Amino acid sequence: MTTTNLTLSNTAVNAQPVRWPLLLGSSLRAAVLVMLVGGIAYPLLVTGIAQTVLPQAANGSLIERNGQVIGSALIGQSFAGAGYFHSRPSATTAPDPDKEGSSIDAPYNAGLSAASNQGATHQGLMDSVSERVAQYRTDNRLGTSALVPVDAVTASASGLDPHISLANAQLQLPRVAQTRGLPLEQVQPLLQQATQQRTLGVLGEPRVNVLQLNLALDALQPAAKAKE
Repeated sequence: MTTTNLTLSNTAVNAQPVRWPLLLGSSLRAAVLVMLVGGIAYPLLVTGIAQTVLPQAANGSLIERNGQVIGSALIGQSFAGAGYFHSRPSATTAPDPDKEGSSIDAPYNAGLSAASNQGATHQGLMDSVSERVAQYRTDNRLGTSALVPVDAVTASASGLDPHISLANAQLQLPRVAQTRGLPLEQVQPLLQQATQQRTLGVLGEPRVNVLQLNLALDALQPAAKAKE
């Protein structure tokens, strides 16, 4: 008798029609709740905290000069003048406007961050590094056997690294000072001010933000007065 009652009860339950309006209503309410919490309330909360605690970083660490945004402390730029500290190489590219499906070199293209993907034994990479080493020694008036910092002749994984190593900056210091007609003792403090120490005291190596250093140089002596 007990088994029969259970069977009848299960049959009765399974026979009940599905209440689609009720099921649809609960699903819609759950979707709206998730949208309000995850799509509106949480982003607003995180944005508010970021703008209050770290407004500069939350807005992209933008750098302004004379009221105009000229870059970000997080994204490198190319500098070619002898009176400026040079950034590390960048392997980023951009679409070739003259040939569909092809690309051209576009250093520090923030819209297409990438590395060259060339391995250590790739002949193209070896040739590029050799050319950069020779050019670096020539630009900075170094001997043919002088050691060259690796970041001076290789691109970063992102192609957008805003920093160079302290050793790289120190080797460029005499060239920059001489080109601008400034004593080393006047430029060295700017280099020290632009140097960032290891993150949390243990992560990474001391590094120099190239854009901030070059802006400090221009503030000390406008670029127009530098001897090019």
